[in-house]
Amino acid sequence: MKTEKKQTRTVVARVEEMPPGSMCIVPVGKFGVGVYNINGEFSAIVNYCPHRGGPMCVGQLTGETKAGEKPYSLEYSREDEFIKCPWHGWEFEIASGKAVAAPVRVRTYEVVVEDGHVVLLGAG
Repeated sequence: MKTEKKQTRTVVARVEEMPPGSMCIVPVGKFGVGVYNINGEFSAIVNYCPHRGGPMCVGQLTGETKAGEKPYSLEYSREDEFIKCPWHGWEFEIASGKAVAAPVRVRTYEVVVEDGHVVLLGAG
């Protein structure tokens, strides 16, 4: 007989306490989890860089830089949708956890809004 494992639920904050552009580190699990409001969408990543174990969520938010249409030009977009590890500068897309320049990911978690609260699922 299989037993169903109950998913952990952690109330992070009231929605109005986390406006777009904000982040908080929730003390769950071994390393904590950073919960982000990116343009009104909530995402969460573990506070641990898969490269060397750096405290990912204290890193700098950044955007995406791509080659522009003109030769030798660059285009910057998606501001604050990526995080740069403070130890070695590895960059990860927060929503997906995918690294920009390597075939690795940082662990992500589901975040929902329930009754006016931001709730982190599955961490802990």
